[in-house]
Amino acid sequence: MCNDNTVDKLKNEFHYTLSKFSHEIRNPITLINSELQMIAAAHPEVQEYKQWDDVIDNLDYVRDLLDELSAFNNANRITPKATDTCAYLKTILSSVKPTLDYLEITLESDIPDSLPVMMLDQIKIRQMMINLLKNAWESVPVPGGKITVSAYSKNHGIAIDIQDNGCGISPEDQATIFQPFFTTKESGTGLGLPVVKQIVEAHHGSISAESTPDQGTVFHIFLG
Repeated sequence: MCNDNTVDKLKNEFHYTLSKFSHEIRNPITLINSELQMIAAAHPEVQEYKQWDDVIDNLDYVRDLLDELSAFNNANRITPKATDTCAYLKTILSSVKPTLDYLEITLESDIPDSLPVMMLDQIKIRQMMINLLKNAWESVPVPGGKITVSAYSKNHGIAIDIQDNGCGISPEDQATIFQPFFTTKESGTGLGLPVVKQIVEAHHGSISAESTPDQGTVFHIFLG
C-alpha cells in the first residue's frame, strides 16, 4: 500500500512526464503549422481541397488537446488572494450571459450578498466556472435551455450549485466523468472535468454530480 510520500512522488513524476511530453509535441506542431502557412501563401489553390480543411481541423484539435493537457497539468498549482466571492461570481456570470442570450438559453442565478471573502486563485476559479457552464450549455436544448447557478455559505466556505435541464449523464458514466480522457463528446478531450476537480481540490474543496438522463444535471461544488 502506497504512503502519502510515495503518492506525492508518483504525482510529481507524472506531471513532469506530462509536461515534457506536451512540450516535445508542441514544438513540431508549431513548425508544421508554419510550414502549412507557407505552402498556402505560395500555392493558394491548396486551400480549395477538402483534405486541406481536414488537415487544418486535425491540427487545431491537437493544439487544443495540448492546451487542455497544460491546463490539467497546472490545475493544482494555485496563487490565492483575498476575493469578494459574491462580486466575483457575478462577474463571471455576466461574462457568459451574452453568449447564452445569443443561444436563447436562460441563465438564472441566486447569489446572496453575504458570501464570505475567501482566498481564491481567481484565474483558476474562473476556469472552473467556465468549464462547468460550457458543459451545461452544450447539453441543454437550444432554444429552451436553462442553467441555474446558486451559491451559499457553508462550513466557513462556500457551496456552488450549477444545474441544467440538459440531456443528463447515464448512471454508468457518472462514475467516470472526472477521470482524465473520458468523454462522450465527438470532439471532446476528456480533460475539462478532471481540470475542474483538481482546481476544486486545490482550494480544499470537493465536487460531485447528480444527473438524470433526459432531465438534467447538477454539479455541487464546495470551496473550503
